[in-house]
Amino acid sequence: PWILANYAAVLEACGSKKGPVKAAAKAALAACVPVLPAEAAPLELPCLFKAMAVEQQWPARVAALERLTALCALAPKQVAACLPGVVPEVTPCLWDTKKEVAAAAKAAMTACFGLCGNRDVEPVLPKLISAAVRPKEVPECVHSLAATTFVQSVDAPTLAVVVPLLSRALGERGAGATALKRQAALIICNMSKLVDDARDAAPFLPKLLPGLVKLADEMSDPEAREVCERSVELMKRLEAKCSGLAKGAEVETKVAEAFGSKVGAAAGDAAVAKAYVLDVCNALASRRCFAGAEWAKAPKAVAWCLPGGEAAAAAAMDAAAAMMVVEEEEEEEDTAEQLCDCKFTLAYGTKILLHNTQMKLKRGHKYGLLGGNDCGKTTLMRSIANGQLEGFPPADEVKTVFVEADIMGELSHYACLDYIFNDARIQACGASREDVSAIMLKVGFSKKMLTDAVTTLSGGWRMKLALARAMLQDADILLMDEPTNHLDVMNVKWVKDYIKGLTNVTAIMVSHDSGLLNDVCNHILEIKDLKLSCFRGNLSAFVKVHPEARAYFELKSNKLKFSFPKPGPIEGVKSKGKALIKVVDVSFKYPTSEKNIIEKATVQVSLSSRVACVGPNGAGKSTLIKNLTGEVEPCTGTVWAHPNARIGYIAQHAFHHIESHLNKTPNEYIRWRYAGGDDKEAIAKDTMQLSEKEEAAQKQQIEYVVTDPETLKQTKSKRVIARLTGERKTNKSTKENDYEVQWKAPYDGEDHKVYFGLKKLIKYGWEKAAKKVDVKVAQAASGMFRPLTQANVETHLKNVGLEAEFATHHRISALSGGQKVKVVLGAAMWMQPHIVILDEPTNYLDRESLGALADAIRDFEGGVVIISHNNDFTTALCPETWVVE
Repeated sequence: PWILANYAAVLEACGSKKGPVKAAAKAALAACVPVLPAEAAPLELPCLFKAMAVEQQWPARVAALERLTALCALAPKQVAACLPGVVPEVTPCLWDTKKEVAAAAKAAMTACFGLCGNRDVEPVLPKLISAAVRPKEVPECVHSLAATTFVQSVDAPTLAVVVPLLSRALGERGAGATALKRQAALIICNMSKLVDDARDAAPFLPKLLPGLVKLADEMSDPEAREVCERSVELMKRLEAKCSGLAKGAEVETKVAEAFGSKVGAAAGDAAVAKAYVLDVCNALASRRCFAGAEWAKAPKAVAWCLPGGEAAAAAAMDAAAAMMVVEEEEEEEDTAEQLCDCKFTLAYGTKILLHNTQMKLKRGHKYGLLGGNDCGKTTLMRSIANGQLEGFPPADEVKTVFVEADIMGELSHYACLDYIFNDARIQACGASREDVSAIMLKVGFSKKMLTDAVTTLSGGWRMKLALARAMLQDADILLMDEPTNHLDVMNVKWVKDYIKGLTNVTAIMVSHDSGLLNDVCNHILEIKDLKLSCFRGNLSAFVKVHPEARAYFELKSNKLKFSFPKPGPIEGVKSKGKALIKVVDVSFKYPTSEKNIIEKATVQVSLSSRVACVGPNGAGKSTLIKNLTGEVEPCTGTVWAHPNARIGYIAQHAFHHIESHLNKTPNEYIRWRYAGGDDKEAIAKDTMQLSEKEEAAQKQQIEYVVTDPETLKQTKSKRVIARLTGERKTNKSTKENDYEVQWKAPYDGEDHKVYFGLKKLIKYGWEKAAKKVDVKVAQAASGMFRPLTQANVETHLKNVGLEAEFATHHRISALSGGQKVKVVLGAAMWMQPHIVILDEPTNYLDRESLGALADAIRDFEGGVVIISHNNDFTTALCPETWVVE
């Protein structure tokens, strides 16, 4: 302590112009430095800052900077804790005109930045230092930081290193400033989520929050403004947490009181020693170090003049810890076997889902997993199943099985029994065909269904198939993603009874079915603010304690809003009640089926339709819709659609629309799908593919008569149609559409136009091409073409609840199930359909998204047909019901 009392004067003397004084000061400094202990570093720093000041002589400044560089190696923990104060003091020295000062400052800053201890930021540290000296490098440095996936906790040293750059970026002007500010705000948003202790952020809030608030109010780009608003919300949340924590001055007062209660008044050397030990205690408290050995070092060093110092320091430590350490809640006693107790961080792509959180699972417990869309529920379960979760027991200790109803492509040609038997996981279990058959019969499959192709199964039966496969694997933990999706009431009851009967198997389930979580679960896991918390009790008990969780299950939306585009007028349709699609006496069966799935069905849809299509699993609801939309052709009966009507269709297994485009962003997918004015997905329908009969018909020669306009002489020739040009006109005599054709060579160069009616085109195999022309003409006639630009698609996807961050900046493969459904919905709505057909639209969407979808359907000016087992959803929207039995 006696050295520190004169330390600043010695440093200042190193800059003296008098040679003997400077030499003596350097000698004194060299003698003092080895004596100073690491715990004294926080007390030494103010002396160094004073010597670095611009008004000091440059040799003194260099000496202070060199000592700081050395101190980083001698007392790394102590200096790291002080970085929020160190960085602003060293930064001006980087710009100094004296090259010796600038060089010493760069060395000191490099050493200081190296102490931040954050592996995520370490690769960018050289760029951060360079950008501090060269403002032109700020944009590139921000880009590098924006590409970083932050996984580690963000503490005060990390913020001290990064905040100067972010603060500078928020104030940038000129070309590209908006994009740069958006990136800076996004980095702040991502890092704010990883701050474990709000006190670490406290010094930096005044530097960032005012600028963010201003940008959130004033930025012209709405999407960038939203990013700023999210950042402001998170920063204010940290600010609120800080206000509830003990302030530094309050802690220092308590430390002084506790210390003074053990050591009375002191004078002379004892007074100097007492002040020194108290300062060291405050420094330890500020970096939240509560190891008794650390608190004992300083009083031991001065014990000769300060008896009782160790006891006083121990009392001070207890007082500080009582104010600053948050005690963990005691776990309720439970005798069940513990299957796992792990602490982990979980990321998906560049997004952090869970950070430094703990998960404990007990045998036989049933856990409901809650959280908003995109919070990481399915990713967590898939990581457990794939053995990718840090700290989770290996498969030979705890066996996990992920229950999913999707049919694997490489096995899709198998019959149901063979599909399960040939699964690699079932083969590994050593199950026989008899074992597989017995389990399948147990879950409700008939003997005939065992030999049916898996592709003929409805959504409900696919889920039962997945459960049968899981049962054969003898799992310790079942991971179930929406286990009641696609299921009718009877099968939902069966699933509940099955799960409740698993007394020795743990189950974790994600579901938007509140009844399932109430009846089956005895624990609730919630993902919130990047943490996983566990509650003992079912959903009702959880909601009583956490009423805000009711939003996960209420069919309403307070913040989220969907809006569907206006469909536009249709030529010849003046009434909303006029049918746009008719199905008359349609019967249908799959090639492998013995009897019809649909028998003489007759329905119609108009612009005013709000139809719920209901019925038990396997009754044929989706098959009826596929006939309605032209996905399949009926065996008998007719399906008619107005030639100008546009139909948007979201299939039951919605992801089949996008599974071939996972490397595209949603924005890129829609622009690819509709490039050139055609819907490439619609063209790929079975009903739009040419049959062998149609291909043969298109090769037929047509006898065509050409009349010379001057001589009126007629010439017959046999020709073959090459294509339809896309032009169409109404025939005044027949009142039907005629389509322009182009001949194959040698008649392709004629300058007069040739039109044929639909009946003739059907005869020669061109009906499907005529339908494509109808779609294009209808789009053009209604004036509904929209420029297929990134900005327009981004706005369109935002209208179905997909933020620009995910619509334009993330690949489809990185999206959650709920986000993928929004992509499919947005893609189906791009052509502004007159009729929207939704097959199980409630799957994967949380209740807020469902509420927004319901509001959009109510406001939609076209017709809607919905297949769903969600009675709340269909009852709220549909006055008309089709019952398929």
